[in-house]
Formats: sequence, structure tokens, C-alpha cells
Amino acid sequence: MTTASMTTARPNAPVAIFCAIGASLSFSCNDVGVKFLSGGYALHEIVLFRSIIGLLFTLAVFVPMAGGFSVLKTRRPLLHLGRGLAVVSTNLIFFAGLATLPLGDAVAVFFVAPLLITGLSVIVLGEKVGPQRWIAVMVGLAGVIVIIRPGSASFTLPALFPLVAACFYASLHMMTRKLGTTDSAASMAFYIQCTFVVVSAVTGLTIGDGRYAGTDDTTLDFLLRQWTWPTGGDFLIMIGLGITSSLGGFLISQAYRLAQAATVAPFEYVAMLAAIFWGFTIFGEWPDMVSWFGITMILAAGVFVMLRERQTGQEIASTRPMPRQR
Repeated sequence: MTTASMTTARPNAPVAIFCAIGASLSFSCNDVGVKFLSGGYALHEIVLFRSIIGLLFTLAVFVPMAGGFSVLKTRRPLLHLGRGLAVVSTNLIFFAGLATLPLGDAVAVFFVAPLLITGLSVIVLGEKVGPQRWIAVMVGLAGVIVIIRPGSASFTLPALFPLVAACFYASLHMMTRKLGTTDSAASMAFYIQCTFVVVSAVTGLTIGDGRYAGTDDTTLDFLLRQWTWPTGGDFLIMIGLGITSSLGGFLISQAYRLAQAATVAPFEYVAMLAAIFWGFTIFGEWPDMVSWFGITMILAAGVFVMLRERQTGQEIASTRPMPRQR
């Protein structure tokens, strides 16, 4: 980032930080809503409702702000498709894990994504990462192992879902950096929402009758459950999911437009603290001492990487650490 752009960004830093915190809380509310509905509705049904609202919001707000429908034209449809599928995979896998995992643990494990981005940036983009950041990546991954506790009696397969989702998100980030050189944010948001709608609708038409449900496995039933029309209160929650998802995307875009990534990114970790708060107040979940240790390792590693990037003038992991849908 040039000196001129840095100077321009500084006066807007408070607004950018406010937007980042607002986005983090919006995405956190989205997680709470999905987890709350996971016991009564199929995941693809929830995502379809959310995505339709998000698509309408994108067309009504983002596209006009970006200059009209002409911004939706693209010469890289396959890259949009790949990015859309990566986002869909990230969301669906993460949300599937929420059905059984404590909210705080799931979000904490997913926050290893910026560390994975740091590693992938070397392999895919040829960027340089020093030994200190490599150590931070290892510490963060060790924190994941502490939380999911493989080999212990408490370990279950869904515990790996947030980690797998983080891997998909890291690959999404690589495609976003390439696509962002030619296409607008509104265009990327539009094609992502379209991918969500198509995948969710096809899934519903294929298995939405519930013929594969009834497995007595919470996660599988969340994926295979029969579609049912939501009741009044639940329908309002699904509308809220679409609004908070779209609002979060708008706020985080504003945050990174107004200030440096290294200034904004640490405040996205508010989502981790919010997840622990919601988990306790709504679902009666509280991390045990082992989980707290792992959460601290991931948080410390992520913040260290971003601070180190600020010192070196690089912005690899900090450009998009947390958001799961754009």
C-alpha cells in the first residue's frame, strides 16, 4: 500500500473499525440463527431462504451502488463458478458442524483460515513469509488440535468440519485475489448468491423429501431432513439470516474500502468473542479449560500474523480473515 493511500485511510479508520465490528456481529448473529434452526429444518432449506434474501439485497443495493447491471458482465465465468462453489462448500460444511458443536469452538477453529491463507499464499501466489509467521501458523494449527482433541473420547467427526471449511475458505481467498483484479465486489457477491440459490434448490429437489433422513445422527439429519414450510417466528429468523448476511457483507466491504486491512482485520475477531457469548447465553455452552487454551492459541497466532504483516508492509492473511460469505 502506498504512502498516499495510507494517509487517505487514516482519517476513516474509526468508521472502518465500526463497520468491521458491525460486520462481525452480523455474521455472528447469522451463525446463531442457523444453529437455532438446525433442529427443525434442513440446512439447504435455510441456506436457500437466506440466499434469496441476500440476492435481492445485492440487486437492490450493491449493484446500483457499483454502477448498475453492467457490472455483472464478466469474462471469467469459470473462476466465478469455482469461487461460488468454494463459498458454498465453506458455508455448508461450517453450518453442518454447528448442529452439534459448541458455537465458540466452531468459530474459533474456523479462525485458523487466515493462517492457512498465509501458507497458501506461498504455494499459490509465490509470496514470501518469514519464519516468525510460519511459527505462528504452526501455533494456530496446534490450537485447532487442542480444541478438537483427536483420539479422545470427546472427539467426533463433525469437529473437523470447521477446519475443512477453513481450508475451502483459504482456497476461495486465492481465487478472490485473482478475480478482484478484473471484476467488481458487486459482481462477485451476485454470482456467489446465485451459486447458493442453485445449489440449495437442486439439493432440495433431489433429497428435500426427507427419504434419507431419520439416521439418528444430528448432523446427517440436518443435511437430509425433509423440507417443511417455516412457522411465523422461524420464517422471520430466516429473513433475518438473509439481512444479516447481506449487511455483514456490505459493512465489511466498507471497512476494507475505508482503511488498511491491517487496521481493520483484528476487529473481525470480535466474532470469536461474540460466538462464545451467544453460545453461553442462548445455548448454555461454555468452553472448558482445554478449549480456552486452544482458542487463545488461535487468537494469539492470528493477531501476531496481522501485526507482523503491518510491520513488514505485507497484507496476506489480514486482507480477508473471517467472512464466510461475500
